[in-house]
Amino acid sequence: MGTKGGSGWTDDPRELLGVNEHFDLDRLDRGATPGWSSGKKASKRFCDDRGTLLSELQERLFAEGRAGGTRSVLVVVQGLDTAGKGGVVRHVIGTVDPQGVALHSFGAPTSQEAEHHFLWRIKKRLPKPGLIGVFDRSHYEDVLVARVDELVPPEVWEKRYDEINNFEADLVDSGTTILKLGLMVSHDEQGLRLMKRLDRPDKRWKYSKNDVPTRRKWDPYQDAYADVFRRTSTEAAPWYVIPADHKWYTRLAATELLTQTLIELDPTWPTVRWDPEVQRRELADTMSGRALRASLKETDRHVKKAVKDDRRVQEEAARALMEVADDPMARAEAEARTAEAAAASAAAMVDLQRTRHQKAELVDIRQETNAAH
Repeated sequence: MGTKGGSGWTDDPRELLGVNEHFDLDRLDRGATPGWSSGKKASKRFCDDRGTLLSELQERLFAEGRAGGTRSVLVVVQGLDTAGKGGVVRHVIGTVDPQGVALHSFGAPTSQEAEHHFLWRIKKRLPKPGLIGVFDRSHYEDVLVARVDELVPPEVWEKRYDEINNFEADLVDSGTTILKLGLMVSHDEQGLRLMKRLDRPDKRWKYSKNDVPTRRKWDPYQDAYADVFRRTSTEAAPWYVIPADHKWYTRLAATELLTQTLIELDPTWPTVRWDPEVQRRELADTMSGRALRASLKETDRHVKKAVKDDRRVQEEAARALMEVADDPMARAEAEARTAEAAAASAAAMVDLQRTRHQKAELVDIRQETNAAH
């Protein structure tokens, strides 16, 4: 067993949901909640907590990009209608700062797009450094819809699998981490969700007269998805297939997969070329004594939170080490991660304490100056 995801998971969702040589879409239980047995309410609390970390990691990535970094993340979300793609965008991607997100949905190609190679329109929408790009549907439509609806001959879409793999490998080599999420809803659940759209006036706008004709092609679409997962899940850009009959689980799994992706990416705050202490002193000269004292209190709160967070990280690290106690290689990796996290935490605490010390001095100086007058 690999390292678990965040607290609440019984097993690492990356291992449970990742496509490997044994994956069989026909055997996927779409009503299952792999790795999570704590129920819906606990998943909501977990996602709220994870959202805080996800937001910080995304801000770090954005700051890194603004400072000249070259890394980005591309989240590909695929699934048939009602699978929950929009929910993932709203409830997972929606937890981070929108200025750091580039969202695009790919429908049928326009007349201009159709004149070019199928990846032409995709390349125009790739995330810039520092951004999380989100594709709600993607280049995989060109081996799904194009195949099932016979928009191109088999010899055309057959070649596209290798083209996609090469394209994604090049993206990864250039600094883009790719997270591919396949949301798989069951036939019965899709029917229920479509019926709800018809029943509710506020949801009818989501319904299309093409939904039933597409639904009648269920088996060909399942075959097409099975080939997508089998032929394009690579070491560089693996697929994670999420059972989607429970919307809360879909969002939970997507949240954890994205969070773990960013944790491994480990974006860092960029360093500045000026001295913060000099700038802090100059800024303090423009502030009132009351504002300075308020700033010092805020730093005190940050110090207390940092101590609490450090204790939590140490406890999680201890649990992770216990889980891999019988696996020397995994234990060595866990120990290395623990040491790295401890070093980062110690450095952050030193910076916080230095900040607090300087602010306390500035407050004292201001009080002495005011007393002298």
